[in-house]
Amino acid sequence: MNTNDPRHYDVILSPVITEKATNASEHGKVIFKVALTATKPQIKEAVEKLFDVKVKSVNTLRRRGKWKAFKGRFGLQSTTKRAVVTLEEGQKIDVTTGL
Repeated sequence: MNTNDPRHYDVILSPVITEKATNASEHGKVIFKVALTATKPQIKEAVEKLFDVKVKSVNTLRRRGKWKAFKGRFGLQSTTKRAVVTLEEGQKIDVTTGL
């Protein structure tokens, strides 16, 4: 399969850059926002091909959308799926530079 397969970009939507994600990166873990239909094997393959690293494991979580108020108006946040990707020893991804 080609390294720049467009399907990999449909699986991995964006990196999550939060304080918690930054702390996890110090332990060899990277957090990505992924497609709701993405499976763990698809996520593993996409990360390995796009970033040229070896993935040890993938854990996923779904955050259900919730109602929030902003300036007196209520709105529904989208449901999102995140993947916590644990890299093999010595591997590293710098998500701040982009692809």
